[in-house]
Amino acid sequence: MSILTEDVEILLVEDNPTDAELAVVALKERNLANKLVWVKDGAEALDFLFAAGAYVGRKVENGPKVVLLDLRLPKVDGLEVLRRIKADERTKRIPVVVLTSSKEDRDVAECYSLGVNSYIGKPVEFEEFAKVVSELGLYWLLINQPPVYPVK
Repeated sequence: MSILTEDVEILLVEDNPTDAELAVVALKERNLANKLVWVKDGAEALDFLFAAGAYVGRKVENGPKVVLLDLRLPKVDGLEVLRRIKADERTKRIPVVVLTSSKEDRDVAECYSLGVNSYIGKPVEFEEFAKVVSELGLYWLLINQPPVYPVK
């Protein structure tokens, strides 16, 4: 079965290959990376989420269980990706965790006003970064209880 039709649990939106590799390794260590898709810019993230471009074969309804989203992205920035996710009825319930190096108050405030589920500053140290990503994966995939749809 192709990744385009399988259930995706984590969509990692990260342009920095080192940070992406660290995240994938941390999630693999916890056996949480089997159904992970890594995209390298905001435009590709939107294509994936809304089944466009290279992802035209997948169904929007088969969205990921969680999106790990960097803010500083090429093509389309993370704030715009978040804005579009939360504005669309088909995707607005997908939990989005901003994982970014930005600790600017205005970024934090804007993300929460747009409906982000969590805002995490990227730790600089490898071990701490791996721990944070691993704990995020555990929480959003195994501990968090998502709503069941359709809700009446």
